[in-house]
Amino acid sequence: MKCIILAAGYATRLYPLTENFPKPLLKIGGVTILDRLIDDIETCGRVDEYIVVTNSKFAGIFEEWAREKKPRVTVKADGTYTNETRLGAVKDIQLAVETCNIKEDTLVIAGDNVLDFSLTKFINYALSKGTSCTMRYSEKDIDRLRKSGISEVNDDGLLVSFEEKPQNPKSDWCTPPFYYYTAADLARIGEAIEDGCGVDAPGSLVSWMCSHSIVYSMEMPGSRYDIGDIKSYEYADKNYKGIIY
Repeated sequence: MKCIILAAGYATRLYPLTENFPKPLLKIGGVTILDRLIDDIETCGRVDEYIVVTNSKFAGIFEEWAREKKPRVTVKADGTYTNETRLGAVKDIQLAVETCNIKEDTLVIAGDNVLDFSLTKFINYALSKGTSCTMRYSEKDIDRLRKSGISEVNDDGLLVSFEEKPQNPKSDWCTPPFYYYTAADLARIGEAIEDGCGVDAPGSLVSWMCSHSIVYSMEMPGSRYDIGDIKSYEYADKNYKGIIY
């Protein structure tokens, strides 16, 4: 199994912290966000390579970090140097798939989220289903729903529809940027893009995929910290240091 880590953003809302430094390598409670994610995934013993897709501005910093990691980490630069020229998350996934010749089931995750539960639960869920899978959690705030990927599921957890940032959400199921794709589904990413799949948000691929394949959604067993701005970063950092306010 492979794991693609999306880390090509420029995190402009976190300036000045991320003006010359990548968000996934910021420390939360003394440990980088990326180390927390990889160290957790390593406990499942199934991933044989991690592919970090970053922009060319921060590639050198990621490569230096990767040299110190025991797990197998490959860094792929997407050739961009500014926020305005970024490829978009779906094309970053495509870059990893094609340049690393990925032909097996793959976990795709955002490199800027911290979880208070183990992703091994999600991996095991996907393996039990034998299909591509997402996670979901209930969100009651309508403003947050309108800024998120929204899932519709049936009673068995089958993903019926998925929409990015809808003005009128069809459910209260938010979908965090953690996905499991079967090799067969991942091989269709070029087809999805050619068919008009959006490329900016990673959930756009889920939206296309759930109407062309079988995708299940697991209810998230805990919480996540989405590090999007200075306030959310400081909150997560203090929380992991045991200072909750």
